[in-house]
Amino acid sequence: QVQLVESGGGLVQTGASLRLSCVASGLAFSSYGMGWFRQAPGKEREFVAAISWGVGNTLYADSVKGRFTISRDNAKNTVYLQMNNLKPEDTAVYYCAQSTTGWGPKGRYGNWGQGTQVTVSS
Repeated sequence: QVQLVESGGGLVQTGASLRLSCVASGLAFSSYGMGWFRQAPGKEREFVAAISWGVGNTLYADSVKGRFTISRDNAKNTVYLQMNNLKPEDTAVYYCAQSTTGWGPKGRYGNWGQGTQVTVSS
């Protein structure tokens, strides 16, 4: 059974940084693309960033490009999201997900974590 567990969220001020982690179990981690998504109150869940299997190509939503960095450590079955220069509009619950078909914003994601709250105060 695949399990994804996020951590690292919290309450920070505008301009601060956070690093989210997502530890995966129950799957051949290095063989799958991974993604980060977020959902703000009253809004639909949206794509944030993704990293492919293999060489680890990355894709980002325009809203976070240049501020967020996704990375993975296959030895630790972990995917990270480094978030710098956080803004109030980044406030959301952040979820990691394992792609089952393709990767990136158009990939299909079959397994999701429980989410971690990120709140950015102005």
